[in-house]
Amino acid sequence: MTAPKKLFIKTYGCQMNVYDSERMAEALGGRGYVQTDRPEEADMILLNTCHIREKAAEKVYSELGRFKGLKAARPDLKIAVAGCVAQAEGEEIMRRQPLVDLVVGPQSYHRLPDLEARARAGEKALDTDFPAEDKFERLGSRPGVSRGPTAFLTVQEGCDKFCAFCVVPYTRGAEVSRPGGRILAEARDLVARGVREITLLGQNVNAYHGAGPDGGDWSLARLIREMHRIDGLARIRFTTSHPNDMTDDLIAAFAECDRLMPYLHLPVQSGSDRILKRMNRGHTAEGYLRLVERIRAARPDILLSGDFIVGFPEETEADFQATLDLIEAVGYGQAYSFRYSPRPGTPAAEREQVAPDEAADRLQRLQALITRQQRAVQDAMVGREVGVLFERPGRLPGQMVGKSEYLHAVHVRDERARTGDIARVRITESGPNSLSGELAG
Repeated sequence: MTAPKKLFIKTYGCQMNVYDSERMAEALGGRGYVQTDRPEEADMILLNTCHIREKAAEKVYSELGRFKGLKAARPDLKIAVAGCVAQAEGEEIMRRQPLVDLVVGPQSYHRLPDLEARARAGEKALDTDFPAEDKFERLGSRPGVSRGPTAFLTVQEGCDKFCAFCVVPYTRGAEVSRPGGRILAEARDLVARGVREITLLGQNVNAYHGAGPDGGDWSLARLIREMHRIDGLARIRFTTSHPNDMTDDLIAAFAECDRLMPYLHLPVQSGSDRILKRMNRGHTAEGYLRLVERIRAARPDILLSGDFIVGFPEETEADFQATLDLIEAVGYGQAYSFRYSPRPGTPAAEREQVAPDEAADRLQRLQALITRQQRAVQDAMVGREVGVLFERPGRLPGQMVGKSEYLHAVHVRDERARTGDIARVRITESGPNSLSGELAG
């Protein structure tokens, strides 16, 4: 019997890349690959890359350089680069790193088995097209393969917003929404394989407008309501959203669908209207605050998280203070903040840049505020009961780790807790990045 080939995948960036890596592993599983967490024993090494942050491409080249020894010792080892860096710099990757055998962009993953076959035959395989066919339909899944209790499910790709700082429209393309029926079929398959919580993904997920089986055009709210009917699916989440696509029916879904978790990632990027306009965000700070009020009126216990870019070109101290004021007004339970880094080919890259030391100082001040808010929210959980979906054993004997409805990591030491269980937990302690508790009742 032929031994299975081994696949090592390293995933960078967002949850959509995690989902894509899972699907690529399933696609290569049909070619006889099984996954390994040891690159030195792999027959193929695949880097699934992200192009959002500064020096993303250089980090990929540095990572590839670490595999030169493995490739020299085993010439039959295949090295693949996927993701947004692959899309942006496919031919350049092949030129700069001859050890790379295969480059595939995010829209061509369904062609990966054929590309792998070409690479095995000694050919350099490159595919960074935006093909017309539906890659998700072509990828399929592997029925019967068990899954953990949580899963990502991509429902929408690409973005039409063209924020001045963002490369997504260029690496992922225009907004495309998957048909609702296919999403529901994939969700049911995931639940049949052990999944209890599904996070719907999209670069701009609340812009979802897929064709429904009834012939109509489904919104994200309609998709969530249909998923709410799936037996065995206990929790639904979605990310990442744009404020301009937070519609009335989606806000109402938070009030009406108890399986939709009370957590919303709603990036604003800046609290300054001048900077928001220069970012081409299409909304104002006041409009964002009024939107938050409407969301909290529908779901008073909702936890909000956000994204913030500090040191955007031409940002003044007054602009930055407006961002701090907005953060104070909202009260975030979580947030992600970054110092602006120019992305080649985007409009903001050509503008006057904020001094690096000044941007770094602002980032430190903003993160200190966010940390205080996050700790206050976590500390307020002590003494409360939350529902926890246990995902895996912890580091300590008898410990299980899971997530609350609010996406807080929760640790419990109790032999009764099992992976996949959802249990009420009384929170007893708030740590820097997690909560601890005991099973209630």
